[in-house]
Amino acid sequence: MNLDDVLDQLARDPDADVDPAEVVLNLATDEYPNLDVDFYGRHLDELARDARPRLGDSFDARVDGLCRFLFHEVGFVGNQANYYDPRNSYLNDAIQRRTGIPITLSLIAMAVGRRLDLDIAGVALPGHFVVMANDGDERIVFDPFEGGRRLQAADCEALVRDAAGVEVPMPLEGLRAAPPAAIVARVLTNLKGCYLRTSDFRRAVRTIRRLRQIAPSDWSQARDLGACLLQDGRPGQAIDALELYLRELPDALDKEAVAKLVRQARSQVAKWN
Repeated sequence: MNLDDVLDQLARDPDADVDPAEVVLNLATDEYPNLDVDFYGRHLDELARDARPRLGDSFDARVDGLCRFLFHEVGFVGNQANYYDPRNSYLNDAIQRRTGIPITLSLIAMAVGRRLDLDIAGVALPGHFVVMANDGDERIVFDPFEGGRRLQAADCEALVRDAAGVEVPMPLEGLRAAPPAAIVARVLTNLKGCYLRTSDFRRAVRTIRRLRQIAPSDWSQARDLGACLLQDGRPGQAIDALELYLRELPDALDKEAVAKLVRQARSQVAKWN
């Protein structure tokens, strides 16, 4: 996979026919340059092969068998104790360590389900990520972060209330599959947050640049890129990103704060000349 080409494709067409798990595995090569992406693809193949005998005949039994296999036999589990560990956002780490955050565990369920001819889509709830299995008019929503727990509308509403602090009706029939671009961007956004929490600005810069590829019109990413470049000691590059933000959003509410960052960056560059 040419990752740059795929991210550009997703920027043009968020619903492009790409496997989000494969894209996210390839993104991990930014952190692990020698990563054998095909190895993890084969591991997902093996999980599907081992899961197949556990699946029943009905739709309900097939979904139940998949969840029982992944979350009880294999032991994939949500990383409650170290939620903001960046490894939770790298799909290779989530596969190898058998722990992750909602979106990476959901990607595993989606990828294994696809290999078993189960239609499992990601659902981007506010503040949480779950999956839904579909078979004609039948729909089963479950939470890979919570051991494959099945969710009804009230459960989804409670998840949103706890995670995002808002009350939103969540009828199951109203849930929509997240497009591949949104899934990849959400993984990157989580990773960006992990790095900002630890002031790892070098990795934050790298991650935001990927976000800029997939969402080039999200000018807030240009602002954040500039701020992180400045923190990382690259004021010249910071100026370009920050001024791009100000040009594209001249009436931004934070324009004075961003202009101050530009002045700081220019002052640092002047000291070098």
